[in-house]
Amino acid sequence: MAKPRIKNEEQYEALLEKGYSKEKSARIANTPNAGKKGGKAKPYEQWTKSALYEQAKKVGITGRSKMDKAELIHALRNN
Repeated sequence: MAKPRIKNEEQYEALLEKGYSKEKSARIANTPNAGKKGGKAKPYEQWTKSALYEQAKKVGITGRSKMDKAELIHALRNN
């Protein structure tokens, strides 16, 4: 079985060293903006529920369809 492709190997390795699981490290390193400098995105509280749902979908959060906005924010920050 082939090893899953990681878009940002450097970020993936750094996350592993911080103690993140392989799955979570891969999910973060494979996001579309992986490795780009942050700080330009609005805080989650300013996002629409729909945008939060789509972000949760991108990172593979389960149960997202039953979550309200606050729960989506919590899941995104703690997943």
